[in-house]
Amino acid sequence: NVTAEDIDTVNGSITIGARSKVASIDTVNGSVTLDDGVTADAIESVNGRMNLGAGVRVGGDVTAVNGSMTLGRGAHVGGNLENVNGSMELNAARVDGRLKTKNGDITVGSNSRVGGGMLVEKPNMGWFNRNSRNPKIVIGPNAIVEGTLTFEREVDLYVSETAQVGKIEGASAVRFSGERP
Repeated sequence: NVTAEDIDTVNGSITIGARSKVASIDTVNGSVTLDDGVTADAIESVNGRMNLGAGVRVGGDVTAVNGSMTLGRGAHVGGNLENVNGSMELNAARVDGRLKTKNGDITVGSNSRVGGGMLVEKPNMGWFNRNSRNPKIVIGPNAIVEGTLTFEREVDLYVSETAQVGKIEGASAVRFSGERP
């Protein structure tokens, strides 16, 4: 239940307690945890995981370079959810913008909604990407991904029989029943 302006750190993690309100959050080499019911304007991270609890509201973008991103039940991101490396997982959550990654796995879990499509970019062909595996993309039961799902690189794409998705470019979907492929 605290109100704060910008929160910034280098080489340290940030935790915002339940039902607090903050402006922007920026960290380098540290994780970001927003407890249930937190409201924030935007979040940026380099080299750290992000965990957004149940009912978290972020008005703008949530971006990371290296780090996993998890959105809890009822979390809502008003902008885009983007990273370069690291998984993204939506658990009955909503992203108004698009999901974007180069090397990360994406799980749009049951009853989640994405308004602006999805983009998996072609990675740079540097030393670290020579033997990389295909990102695994899962669109779960009753999930909705509006807009175009664009894949500029090879991915393993699984779409639930009960999910609704927009146009798919650059990949073929494997349909599945049940909770997970």
